[in-house]
Amino acid sequence: MKETLQHQRDYFKGQSTKPYAFRRAMLLRLKRMITENESDIKAALKKDLNKSSFESYATEIGYTLHSITKTLKYLKKWMKVEKVKTPFYHFFTKSYIQRDPLGNVLIIGPYNYPFQLTIEPLIGAIAGGNTAIIKPSEFPTHTEKLIETLINKTFESHYIHVFTGGKETTQTLLSLKFDLIFFTGSPRVGQIVYEAASKHLTPVVLELGGKSPAVVDRSADLRVAARRIAWGKYLNAGQTCIAPDFVYIDKRIKDEFLDMLTLTLDEFYGGEKDDFPVIINDDHYARITGLIDEDKVVYGNHRHKERRYLSPTVMDGVTFEDAIMKEEIFGPVLPVITFSDLDDVIYNLKKQPSPLAFYVFSNDTATRKRLFRCLSFGNGAINDTINQVANFYLPFGGTGRSGFGKYHGRHSFETFTHAKSFMKKSTVFDKNPAYPPYGNKEKLIRKIFK
Repeated sequence: MKETLQHQRDYFKGQSTKPYAFRRAMLLRLKRMITENESDIKAALKKDLNKSSFESYATEIGYTLHSITKTLKYLKKWMKVEKVKTPFYHFFTKSYIQRDPLGNVLIIGPYNYPFQLTIEPLIGAIAGGNTAIIKPSEFPTHTEKLIETLINKTFESHYIHVFTGGKETTQTLLSLKFDLIFFTGSPRVGQIVYEAASKHLTPVVLELGGKSPAVVDRSADLRVAARRIAWGKYLNAGQTCIAPDFVYIDKRIKDEFLDMLTLTLDEFYGGEKDDFPVIINDDHYARITGLIDEDKVVYGNHRHKERRYLSPTVMDGVTFEDAIMKEEIFGPVLPVITFSDLDDVIYNLKKQPSPLAFYVFSNDTATRKRLFRCLSFGNGAINDTINQVANFYLPFGGTGRSGFGKYHGRHSFETFTHAKSFMKKSTVFDKNPAYPPYGNKEKLIRKIFK
C-alpha cells in the first residue's frame, strides 16, 4: 500500500492527471467499464443484498452513469480559471480563482450501496485531476471483489488502485499520508477516520448518517405521504443513510396515516417477495431485530434468519425513550411517534443530533418554513423522501454528527480540488498609498476601509 501510494505521488507530480483531455478520457474509461460489466455488477449486488435488477440499476449503476455523463458535460467549464471582482483600491489589478487538484486521495466505501457510493466520489476525484486509492467495504463480498477486479483491470495502479480486506487494511491505509480522505459510513467509524487523518493534518469528507425524521402534520396529503415515506424507508431494506428513520406525526391523524401506510405496504411489498433486499450480514440482522419491541409492532416483522430477511415493519406507540430511538435503525423498521403541536416537534428534535436528512409532509407554508428555519440537518425534502440525493445540481452532505463536506456534481469537483486564488497587477502604474513613508496617509486608508 505504501509503495502504491508513493507511485501515485510520483505520477501526480508529473502533471499527467491535470489536463482536461486526460480527465475526460479517464471518465469515459470509467463509464465504459460500468456499461460493459452491468450484468456482473447486478449479479454481485443480488448475491450480497438481494437487490432487484431495477433497484440495482436505478440506485447504483444508472445513478453513476448519469453522474459521469453530466460531469463530462460541465467539466471544461468547471476547470476554467474564474475571474472575480477586485476592490477599487487595488489599482490596475485583476483577481482569479483556479481549481487545482488536491493530489492523492483515499476513498473508503460503505456496504449499503457498495457500488454507487464507491464510484460516485471516484468520479469527483477523476474530474478534479487526482490519483486515488479505493477501499471498498468488505461486507458485500461479491461486490467488493468485483470492484477490485474491474478497477484494477481498467486503470494503472499508479493512477487508481483498489485494496480490499477488513479493518486491518483500513487501518494501514489510514496510517499513510493522503491529501484527502473521503469516507462514507457510520459516525463511530467516522470518528476513527477523523482521528487518524488529524495526525497528518489531512482534510476529511465524512458522509455519515443519523436518525432522519419525517414530520407529518394535519395539512398533509396522507395517501401521498404514506406512499413516499414507505418507498423511501424500505428502499434497500432501509439500509439507506437518508431513509426516513421515524415518522413524527400529529396524533389527530396518526390512525388514518397508519391505515394508509398499511394499504401501501400491502400494495408495494405484500407477502415475502423474492426481490426485497436482505440485511447485509448476521451481526446487523441481530442488531436490527433486537431493537424491535414486538408489543408495539402493528405491521410486518416477518423474519427469515438464515436469509437475513426482515419484512417491512411498523411500530406504533413509540417514544424517544424506546431502544429503537437510541440509534440509527438502518433497517426496514419504521417507528411512529406522535406530537400535539409544532412546538413539541421543534423542542424534541433540537435535542437530537443533526440528522443527515429531514422530511416534512405538509401543505402549510408557514409550518414548512418554520421547521426548515428552526432545525439543523444536512439535506431534505418537502412532501418527498430520498429524491433530493438524485439531483445532480444539489450538494449532498451532513452537518454536525451526520458528517461534513459536500459532493455530487460541481460540488464533487470542488471537494476534490483546491480554490487557488491569485491577483495579476499591471507594472505600468506603481503609486501605492501603502508604501512608506506614511506621513498623513492614515486618513486615506481609513476612508478606503470604512
